[in-house]
Amino acid sequence: MALMPGRFAAGPIRPKLRGMSRHPLALALALAAGLLAGNALAQSPPTLPSPPLDKPGKQDLIQPPAETPKLRRGERYHDLDFLFGALKAAPDAASAKNVENRIWALWLVSGSDTCNLLMTRVKAAVDGEKYDLAIHLLDSIIELKPDYVEAWNRRATVFFLKKDYAHALADLAKVLTLEPRHFGALTGLAAILQDVGDEKGALIAFRKALELDPHLQGVADKVKTLSVKIEGQDI
Repeated sequence: MALMPGRFAAGPIRPKLRGMSRHPLALALALAAGLLAGNALAQSPPTLPSPPLDKPGKQDLIQPPAETPKLRRGERYHDLDFLFGALKAAPDAASAKNVENRIWALWLVSGSDTCNLLMTRVKAAVDGEKYDLAIHLLDSIIELKPDYVEAWNRRATVFFLKKDYAHALADLAKVLTLEPRHFGALTGLAAILQDVGDEKGALIAFRKALELDPHLQGVADKVKTLSVKIEGQDI
């Protein structure tokens, strides 16, 4: 199905944080604190030092695989609860990666030909570092499918790459509301918190991700490093 010009004129759907224009990062970090506490929004922002906003990169994120498996109709791997159980029980990294890919395959299903087309264009835009275009396309997808988890997660990723942490955290809040087990969103949250100097919050988020998937690449090392730095002992 082709995208008709001018179809999406209603404007982007983005979570709004009251007062963000004055204190965008502090309010967004308050939101992150609420996420880590299992609450969608915290009541008051934490006091933080000015963050060292070095340019983040895709290497800081858990990304969908380049190719995801095709799942046959009726296959047991369509059950996310089953897959997350298999992920925790995976005996090695290779087995875990296979299960991870199947989870991503389910998350990537939009149920819309138009959304699928737009997601292809989003990938091309991100690969070309055309981040504003990618966000515009993702706005359109979210308008079409507000409950499409991966559209929110992908937009959070693009905001992260633009260093727009306030909007990235707002989108991550939506992802984790729709799918609290989204290990990609949790590692993205951890990367932002670490980047702005909230290492304790980053450790909590990394640990939550690792509970879901003990074989997440590089995350165990991050947990080990941060736990020694913050708690003064190895895990």
